[in-house]
Parts: sequence; C-alpha cells; structure tokens
Amino acid sequence: MTEPAAQDEAVIDRFSDGLWMERGLSRNTLSAYRSDLRKLARWLMQTHGRALLQARRGDLLAYLAQQSIQGHKSRSTARLLSSLRQFYQHALREGWLQKDPSVLIEAPKLGRPLPKSLTEREVEALLEAPDSANPEGFRDRVMLEVLYATGLRVSELVGLRQAQLSLNQGLVRITGKGGKERLVPLGEEALEWLDRFFRGPRGALLGARSCEALFPTRRGAGMTRQAFWYRIKKHALTAGIAKPLSPHTLRHAFATHLLDHGADLRVVQMLLGHSDLSTTQIYTHVARERLKSLHARHHPRG
Repeated sequence: MTEPAAQDEAVIDRFSDGLWMERGLSRNTLSAYRSDLRKLARWLMQTHGRALLQARRGDLLAYLAQQSIQGHKSRSTARLLSSLRQFYQHALREGWLQKDPSVLIEAPKLGRPLPKSLTEREVEALLEAPDSANPEGFRDRVMLEVLYATGLRVSELVGLRQAQLSLNQGLVRITGKGGKERLVPLGEEALEWLDRFFRGPRGALLGARSCEALFPTRRGAGMTRQAFWYRIKKHALTAGIAKPLSPHTLRHAFATHLLDHGADLRVVQMLLGHSDLSTTQIYTHVARERLKSLHARHHPRG
C-alpha cells in the first residue's frame, strides 16, 4: 500500500471508530461508509493525486457526476453524498481539516415513487374473483367492493363496525389517522352488496354468535389486516393479475380512477383522509403517466 493510500486508510479507520463510539452504528452501516470512502479515495488519488482530506468541492461534484453517468440512481447518489458528508463533518469536528468540501453540495432530488395501481378492467376481474356462492367468498366480495368504492385503508376496512354504516344515507363514517373523522360515500354497487350481505351470508358466518365487526370470520371475530391481505393476494391470482400488489392497491386504484374520470383533487383528498394536499398530489402524476401512455398507444404520431 502506497503512503497516501495508507494515510487515507488510517483516516477512514479513525472515522469509523469515532462513529462507532459516538453513535453505536451497526457493522453493516460502518462497512458501507468505509466502502464509499475507499472508492472516493482511490478515485481522488488516480484523477487528482489528492488524499481524502485534501479533496475540494469541485472534486466531490465531479465524483458524484461520474456516478450518475455510470448509471447510479438518484437514491444511490444521495446515499453516497450522505456518507461523504458524515466523513467531512466528522473530520471538521476533529480538527483534521479547516473547511468541509461537502457543505454546499445539494443532494439529488428524489422523485416520490408512484403508487402501484390497477386498471379498471383489472379491478373488475379482482372484484369478481371471490366465489360469492359461499359465505366467505361473498364476504370477501363485499369487502373488495367497499374498499374500491371508498378508498379506505385496509386497517380501516377490517376495523369497521356496523354502527359506522348508514345504508339509508349511503355513507360510512371513518375514524382515520390522528383520530380525524370523515364521511365517505359508499356508492350504489357497494350498497347493494352490503344489503345482500346483511340478508344472508353474514348470518351464515356467525351462526348464533354476535360480533360487532362488520366483516366477521367463521370464528365470530373480526378479520385481521394480515388475513385480509392474504385473501386479496389469493383472489388476485384467481383474477390473473400478475403485477405486484400492496395492501393499498385498491386505495390507489380508487384515487387514480376518480381523477381519471375528472374528480377534483381536493375531493379525493377529503375522501382519502389526507391532512395535506401534497400527499394526494402523487395521484396526479399517476393519472398523467396514464394519459401519456394512452396518447403514445392511440395517437397516430404518439
């Protein structure tokens, strides 16, 4: 090992030991920091003949730019910059250098991942997948209908009580995050399935038992979030839906399809129970991506 490389390695060791003493970081985290710094040290020495503690702001910018050119995603570059900042801030505190070269470097903007959704045709296939000839299947069909009609979180759905429903008014009262209440319309299709559920299958599931949960199991208790998520995946397989799903998939479909059909963003915000409109705005990106896809597919010059 050359003398400059040995000096860099010694500095990295001191930094790693210092972080472990100060913050008790895991071995995996410290190993990631060390790996990032060794790669930067090699690059600095090969391209500029400088050691880690001699790096300038322009050196770090050039290094980060090279990572992007080589195909590193914004999230990876942001994590790398975080490692470098940790090192140079530590070095500044310890008096190893007089100026932090990373201080004015902005992290790359991380686009929020678009939520996975389903097409309207896929939703129809999923809704029709449960076998409504038996009580469990009928219950699952009703739960899926209510989920898609209201955009509830799965935890809100499985926690529903009969007292929260007003079939006459066609509304369900939800207590969401932070104890905030909202009224959500159920829609004609979900109301019809609920009415049929109360007139037969629900009683068949319970027998002589009583249960406050709107959607009980044969054990006479409410369904757990995990159990319903398992059943969603099972019905998705039956429906031939190969794309990855999440417990929020129908919630995402609810919001996206409302916007596709012209709903106001603030109305969707109220229905979803988002306290901040910025949380709801992610769905405008989903709708925009769908419009671009449709344009590309159907426009003669798409």
